Amino acid sequence: MSVGLEAGDRDVDWAEGWWLHQPVRSEPTPDGGLVVEPGAGSDFWRHTSYGFVHDDGPALLAPLPVDTAVEVAFRLDFTEQFDQAGVLVRVDERNWVKAGVEVSDGQPQVGAVVTREVSDWSVAPVPEWAGREVTVRVSRAGDALTVRARAGDEPWRLVRLAPLAPQAEASAGPFCCSPSRGGLVVRFLGWRRGPADAELHPED
Repeated sequence: MSVGLEAGDRDVDWAEGWWLHQPVRSEPTPDGGLVVEPGAGSDFWRHTSYGFVHDDGPALLAPLPVDTAVEVAFRLDFTEQFDQAGVLVRVDERNWVKAGVEVSDGQPQVGAVVTREVSDWSVAPVPEWAGREVTVRVSRAGDALTVRARAGDEPWRLVRLAPLAPQAEASAGPFCCSPSRGGLVVRFLGWRRGPADAELHPED
């Protein structure tokens, strides 16, 4: 399934992005990664079930025009309730998608929150991903975002297909949040951009 999926992608320098909400700290690592500490209680969510609006998580963003894709890799070494990292796609404070891995009910869960005025949430448990490099890929084509994720070099897993209007001006990049505590440190390993995936269901 991964054959040709990343053709034409290129590494993005962390300095190419701009911060939506500054983290407590962000430090480049000698191996080209980026360590990010989000603020205590930081999150992205609008209304549904919980009844609150949170819009204060740190995200490092760059433009995501139609027919492009973004990938973010990180080390899944966080373990506390609602610790999370992945990719944020942002139009404005009422229209956005976050996709990645979040600790919920005692284990890591791959999933996405799609927000159009109000948020929804879908997850699937991935306990076998703990301690590994995880990559989240969001491809924008036509009127849709296709979200995929994987651990290591395993086949991509389809996580979500979500609507996004072709005329919308969107940006995307790595994000992390720690809604239930302070002191989370996320080790981002890479950020890549390139052309959108050619097909929703590529052949194996």
